Amino acid sequence: MSNENLRRDEAAERSALITTHTYDVSLDVRQAADPDVEGYTSRSVINFSATEGGSTFLDFIGGGVHSVFLNGKGLRVADVVDGARIRLDNLQAENQVTVTGTAVYSRSGEGMHRFVDPADGQCYLYTQYEPADARRVFANFEQPDLKAEFTFHVTAPSDWEVASNGMEAARTRLASDPATSRWDFAPTLPMSTYITTILAGPYFKAEDRWEGTLDDGRQLEVPLALYCRASMAGSFDTAELFTLTKSGLDFFNRLFDFPYPWGKYDQAFVPEYNLGAMENPGLVTFTESYIFTSRATDSQYQGRANTLMHEMAHMWFGDLVTMQWWDDLWLKESLADYLGTLAVDRATDWDSAWVNFANKRKAWAYVQDQLPTTHPIVADIPDLEAAKQNFDGITYAKGASVLKQLVAYVGFDAFIAGSRQYFRDHAYGNTTLADLLKALSSSSGRDLGGWAAQWLQTSGISTLSVETEARDGLLDAVSIIQAAEDPVSGRQEPRPHRLRVGLYNYDGGGALVRTRSVETDVAGARTQLPQLTGEPRPALLLVNDDDLSYAKVRLDPVSEGAVLKSLDRITDPMARALCWTALWNSARDGESPASRYVDAVRAFGPSETGIGVLLNILDNASTAVERYTPASGRNGVRAAFLASAETQVGRAAPGSDHQLAWARTLASVSRRDASLLPLLRSLLEGTAVAEGLAVDAELRWNIWHALAANGQASSGELDAELGRDTTASGRAGHATALAARPDPEVKAEAWRAAVQSEELSNQLLSATIAGFMTAPSALLEPYVEPYFGCLRDVWDRRSIEIASRIVRGLYPLAQDLPAGTMPEQHPVVLRTDAWLETNADAPPALRRIVVEQRSHLRRALTAQLRS
Repeated sequence: MSNENLRRDEAAERSALITTHTYDVSLDVRQAADPDVEGYTSRSVINFSATEGGSTFLDFIGGGVHSVFLNGKGLRVADVVDGARIRLDNLQAENQVTVTGTAVYSRSGEGMHRFVDPADGQCYLYTQYEPADARRVFANFEQPDLKAEFTFHVTAPSDWEVASNGMEAARTRLASDPATSRWDFAPTLPMSTYITTILAGPYFKAEDRWEGTLDDGRQLEVPLALYCRASMAGSFDTAELFTLTKSGLDFFNRLFDFPYPWGKYDQAFVPEYNLGAMENPGLVTFTESYIFTSRATDSQYQGRANTLMHEMAHMWFGDLVTMQWWDDLWLKESLADYLGTLAVDRATDWDSAWVNFANKRKAWAYVQDQLPTTHPIVADIPDLEAAKQNFDGITYAKGASVLKQLVAYVGFDAFIAGSRQYFRDHAYGNTTLADLLKALSSSSGRDLGGWAAQWLQTSGISTLSVETEARDGLLDAVSIIQAAEDPVSGRQEPRPHRLRVGLYNYDGGGALVRTRSVETDVAGARTQLPQLTGEPRPALLLVNDDDLSYAKVRLDPVSEGAVLKSLDRITDPMARALCWTALWNSARDGESPASRYVDAVRAFGPSETGIGVLLNILDNASTAVERYTPASGRNGVRAAFLASAETQVGRAAPGSDHQLAWARTLASVSRRDASLLPLLRSLLEGTAVAEGLAVDAELRWNIWHALAANGQASSGELDAELGRDTTASGRAGHATALAARPDPEVKAEAWRAAVQSEELSNQLLSATIAGFMTAPSALLEPYVEPYFGCLRDVWDRRSIEIASRIVRGLYPLAQDLPAGTMPEQHPVVLRTDAWLETNADAPPALRRIVVEQRSHLRRALTAQLRS
């Protein structure tokens, strides 16, 4: 609908006109288990103030509006309902509006998602709203600065579990239908519409309680609950999750000196979730991928802990104090990303949180920040479609990286003191950048306006390299060179960096260890380091040692040589991770051959002790093989990488995370190389055994994907495997493997299901696209033109979540650069340019995805050219 995309100026006009007070929302989902029932009754009663005589609108996207009453007067539905909006005229100083309509169950993960468990046929419901999908469930004023108190009532089957943000106040069986009950929940404290939530279904529930004594002596008790689908209860490690939750509540309550405000703390792990998690106060929702039904590595458990802490930080940054509009999305996401890692580091037993942040999280930001669509951390978000696209590596990881540097700049104690003041000043309200800077400037005594202008309001990433002059083995001059072009403006925007430079040398045992470090401020295009003059030339000169700043680092030739010879001898995990990142950025930027990075992974990956780092470099190496290595040399590079993976499956400690990581790599890389498929099939059948390796459901589906992609798995075999694994993840693995078979008819059916039909849920759509795209170029080339031909129709016809998956996932990214051709001359690049030129009027969010995919393709072709 044309008016679903709320603009920032419209939201500002509405919040200037009205103030919301309370919502009373009733939802009737008693028939949800009937697949023929597409919707449910939704009733909103909203009390709000307004400028007398003014006009405004409510938001509702559903199956129809039945009635609208404004201040006791019935309004003619045909007169006031226009698409996704309900017009309200002649407002009084105090108003009550009641809207009754039919809301529609979702299969896209937006609004009220309905899922039928393939394992037992049970129906499950949950909601997901960010940034603006509460209007798919109940009529409301859908923008973050119109906060209110919410009271929810849900009518559902009596044997279900039902939960919401507030505590359950009453549960009543209907006298007319004892199989149905009504749940009434206590009113919430003021919150935004997008963080309200409902959970309903035959969920398994575990309960516990956290009790804490605050620094001022106050006692605080928080009821805890965990939910998952009944069929997954056997894998639900509730004791560990409750332990993490209690550790987090201990940490954040003391850190913020503002008692947890939302009463209870429930966490639900739900199917087909579009996000990692969502910070609904009192009822946080997570992807059920965090319930590990197959063998999981320590890095996966730590990643789950990080997400849990990230969402808990949101109870203060985001829920208690919320950004006024999506321009300041970073006010919650960047802070939660930083604080989530901080909590894992300080409140759990893991000691590698910041290493994994540097190696994985910041890598996401580096990729995003080099796209032509990058944006400042404080972004320009004109409408909801733009907001949807800005949940990206800039808003999360770059913002968190910059905040880490800010904490080093103002001091941790000053940062926390400013945060505490921020909560006291703005509790249950909305803020902008200026509000946070005011609090931090006051606590630190520093004027942060200049810092914010340089770090929060510019785009792009600084690249730091070292120039050295040496004489007789001694450093004569050392300079750090900063290149910092803003991809949006094209201007050089050098930023201030507070960082360390580490000097590493070989010790008596051959280890490469830090022998000295210097801290310095880098500003402008060139910064000299006179304090290093006269120092012996180290084997490795590492800029941004300890990862204090946000920047891409280039190793000087001597240091790169030492790393390529002795990466496994660097004893410090953070320094080693930073060197891996420098090597990867060099390959990704076309500064060095992609095969050199793969060779480094083959040489030093087996001795990498950090499982998070190992998983990341193996994934990078796979990308280097398939996208950054020229076609002429790819088979040889891939074969060597596969041979290393096979060797390490046998050599790694039996049952270790490292063995599992190499086994997963062996399966994934084999999708495009059949040489080791006999080994993979024998692992499936149990005729070959790698000591300690658990060939469980996840690994089995990875192997089936490889077999299917090479035409060595029949539909009958895949159906038989699905019969053994009737879980939701098994169904997704089955869909991927089916679509991966190298048969033109299979590809045509997968294309039809993904693009032309609406039969697939969000999870199965992504699974089908993944399988479709696993194919030789000859099978995918016929779909290049249909792809560009369908974009506008897909965007107009499907929800933004589903449309985004299709547009991004089906872009013809896997291309080779013909000999004698420049990247800009590649046919797919030219076709993309033509589409962008002839579709200048396309929605900006759609154009953004296409522009980003073109950039990824051009980068890959450039790397191939230079390799």
